[in-house]
Amino acid sequence: MLEYVLLAMILFAGLVLLLYKRLWVRYERLRLDLQEALFQKKSLSSKYGRMTEQFIPFLESYPYNEQDFRFIGSPIDGVQFEPDRVILVEFKAAGSGLTKRQREIKSLVERGRVEFREFRLPARDNRKGDYRK
Repeated sequence: MLEYVLLAMILFAGLVLLLYKRLWVRYERLRLDLQEALFQKKSLSSKYGRMTEQFIPFLESYPYNEQDFRFIGSPIDGVQFEPDRVILVEFKAAGSGLTKRQREIKSLVERGRVEFREFRLPARDNRKGDYRK
């Protein structure tokens, strides 16, 4: 009789372990599916945000002339060229903040660490097909 009780307990323990393993596998699969869904949602939000940013200068509420705006995309959204100033522009949704790099750029602008540089290529000698020094 004791053997039957022991056998029943062993079978019951085996059944519990089998069910636990099946539940664990299912849990892991659901966890990975959730991670993938969250990643895809974030990715779609980012893509939607990048597309939307390109149209903001054409909204009525945009305070500048949209024809004088140049879209860059990263690390800031663009540059607005006004007759009396140049404005670095970053569009943000209600709850989002500046990235670390955008905060660094803002700080550089606020400290007057913005420059204009002109780079010229050497003139090309058309007869030889090379550049003169």
